[in-house]
Amino acid sequence: MKKIQLTAKFKIHDGKFDEAKAIADECIAIVKEKEEGKGTLRYDWYFSPDQTECVVQEMYADSDAVLTHIGDVQEQLGKIFAISDFTLEVYGNPSAELQDAAAAFAPDVYFFYLGM
Repeated sequence: MKKIQLTAKFKIHDGKFDEAKAIADECIAIVKEKEEGKGTLRYDWYFSPDQTECVVQEMYADSDAVLTHIGDVQEQLGKIFAISDFTLEVYGNPSAELQDAAAAFAPDVYFFYLGM
């Protein structure tokens, strides 16, 4: 299976919810402009009712599409990392290059076994 799924979780620092929403808006605009109809298959942002957490559900055609996405939103990632605590889950069989790129985030990686 080439598809890669990501679950990015952000615990938003106190008083930074509006800034997090603005960053989400920037990311969505970039993805729509540069990635829609290409390797990005899902890119959905969710916020908790108490406005303290954000979860981004992502799916990509392959590891190269994830690496392209990271490059496209690199500036916005820096902004949101500055106002939140970040964790990452990776599902699928990421390439060695993607694993190296994500290593600094110490992601939980779940390799694909079986499915439909």
